Amino acid sequence: MTIRKDILTLLPSFGILIFAGLYVYSASLYPGGSQADLNSVGFDWLNNYWCNLMSEKAMNGQENPARPVALVAMVILCSSMTLFFFQFANYFVKNRNWKITIKIAGTLAMLSAVFIFTMFHDVMTTILSICGVIGIIGIIRALHKNKMTFFKVSGIICMMLIGIINLFYYNENLIKLLPFVQMAAFILILAWTVGLNLKMKNKS
Repeated sequence: MTIRKDILTLLPSFGILIFAGLYVYSASLYPGGSQADLNSVGFDWLNNYWCNLMSEKAMNGQENPARPVALVAMVILCSSMTLFFFQFANYFVKNRNWKITIKIAGTLAMLSAVFIFTMFHDVMTTILSICGVIGIIGIIRALHKNKMTFFKVSGIICMMLIGIINLFYYNENLIKLLPFVQMAAFILILAWTVGLNLKMKNKS
């Protein structure tokens, strides 16, 4: 019974690991083209965005076979993250209003993330950023209450990275660095999530 409960608790981490594997695989299928060079071959980890993998056509104009894999990966990631927000609220948050806020903000953030590859990319990115920050603020508050200093500080860094991503996105002089910053933020936020998920397992 305990093993089964542990597995259920760790579903977000399993989902993130599956996403990471699919991300790498979909990147291997990407034909080419990046913001730095439209004629480049393959996925450029420093100059391509994650959403490039979900586009119907690669930036070089070719059909994009990475798209189906990337879309499946995104659904798995967003489902896993939504579950994480709910689990975290149930495990660590005592205040009813904050518990609801984290669940709603987390769900809205992940729903918008699923649609960032569409024509509403800018709107979805804005909703993702705002709701994601609200959710993380709620999580950081709970971490402070539970005296989990390391995760609180790293959570603040995650929130700052989200702000930096938006700064780079809307600044023509900085946007060329955005893919690298986006990748770094991706890795840190997902690692932070997995670490907190393991804490839930210990708490349970």
